[in-house]
Amino acid sequence: ERALEILDGAVLVLSAVEGVQAQTRVLMRTLRRLRLPTLVFVNKVDRAGARAEGLLDDVRRLLTPHVAPLSTVQDLGTPCARVLPVPLADLAEPLADVDPGILAAVVDGPAPTPSDLHKALAARTADGSFHPVHFGSALGGQGVAGLVDSLVRLVPPAPSAVGGTPRGTVFAVRPGPGGERTAYLRLYDGEVTERQRLTLLRRDADGRTLEVAGRVTRLDVIGGSGPLTAGNIAAVTGLTGVRVGDRLGELTPRDAQFAPPTLETVVAARRPEQAARLRSALLALADQDPLIHARPVPDGTTALLLYGEVQLEVLAATLAQDFGIEADFAPGRVRLLERPRGVGEAWEERPWLDGTRYWATIGLRVAPGERGSGGVFTYETELGALPRAFHQAIEDTVHTTMRAGLCGAAVTDYRVTLIRSGFVAPLSTAGDFRGLTPYVLRRALERARTRLYEPYHTFETEVPLDALAPVTAQLASLGAEFTGTTGGSTAWVITGELPARRVREMELRLPGLTRGEGMWWSRTSGDRELRPH
Repeated sequence: ERALEILDGAVLVLSAVEGVQAQTRVLMRTLRRLRLPTLVFVNKVDRAGARAEGLLDDVRRLLTPHVAPLSTVQDLGTPCARVLPVPLADLAEPLADVDPGILAAVVDGPAPTPSDLHKALAARTADGSFHPVHFGSALGGQGVAGLVDSLVRLVPPAPSAVGGTPRGTVFAVRPGPGGERTAYLRLYDGEVTERQRLTLLRRDADGRTLEVAGRVTRLDVIGGSGPLTAGNIAAVTGLTGVRVGDRLGELTPRDAQFAPPTLETVVAARRPEQAARLRSALLALADQDPLIHARPVPDGTTALLLYGEVQLEVLAATLAQDFGIEADFAPGRVRLLERPRGVGEAWEERPWLDGTRYWATIGLRVAPGERGSGGVFTYETELGALPRAFHQAIEDTVHTTMRAGLCGAAVTDYRVTLIRSGFVAPLSTAGDFRGLTPYVLRRALERARTRLYEPYHTFETEVPLDALAPVTAQLASLGAEFTGTTGGSTAWVITGELPARRVREMELRLPGLTRGEGMWWSRTSGDRELRPH
């Protein structure tokens, strides 16, 4: 999904021999949900066993009913296979299912003209409601020209504005020989030039918005030269600390489509002398992939937040193959979250008078924040009451301390306000404020109290007709809440929500309950308060 969001369109490739496979269905579901203009290319029409009409029936049944071929094949399944265009008039009936104008013309007349059909085909392809199908062979080149022509005519470029504030997405980061990073930036609005200062935004695992600023030292526009303009891509150097997924311009609701990771584990190097290399490798991988969240732990290990067991297995293989590091992962556990229940205040007023070692006065208020806000730190004290370094020490320590709440889980959606402050010059240092803040914050959090939440997944599973009863019984035993059940001629589709900690168990049980024919899709869908069992 992260890769797809920067594209203007996509081509879904099927094999004329193997047909629709499980991963094909997952990809098409994602493309349709994002409403990304998608063409279908049926490859390998020159191989023995290739199918055309039967494959189209499978596509309509398993992927989407709103497809129509723009080409046909002569001598299918032979080395002499030829791809021929289909008359535009053949598209009238399938387009009528998704285009009201064509439907009215087909039913009431006059019949739609070729121009009408082409406009409707382009419009419905652009909005993701219709998917043209091309047959061909990538090896022999048959049908490729027609596919390219459709890409040019039917897939519109992303809307863009030349003027105004630059807005774009970093979709890849490559390290350079000197340690500098090259970021690949897709620009949607505005313009970026060399020597321009940019500020990128990102949301971290706790939901906070972070800034990364830098000045462009080199700008290589892909397929062009000069400044980077809206709709184009460039390799940008000079943005220290940039990561994949960083946004240029304001964050939008779409930027939050990736829910926080739900699996937490700790990784340690199998050989102690590789501990430093392991931590460096994990941080480097996290820079390249925003779906990896890594942070050091005081005991020398590294904590990881991931989205699932498969991602963990891929990460272990990457560490071994690319970095030569054998790592041991603790068993993954579902990541719980805490949120403040109410408001709590605490303070330490001139604690040095009581013989403590901190030359600092700190007062904090903890209150619930807006859902999805992560952690917010604000001030009620006078501006300039503390040196900037002391303010920064308090704020950084607040967010670090909130990684472990009253129940041991990370605290999120909180609002911490500095309500009292003081220092003694020249005795006070930033270390005094870093040392005192956790004690004051903990007392304020205890007075506010917290609620514990666990992540949930929304799921959809497709099972054979005779497997409905055992599958629903298994889901119910795992705590699923059903939102819908739809029956068809060959299968049932069941939708609902399930605690994230039970998803893996259901994935493992589904093949046995459905003779290997069941399909499963799930994605994180927020969290709910954890109730005692």
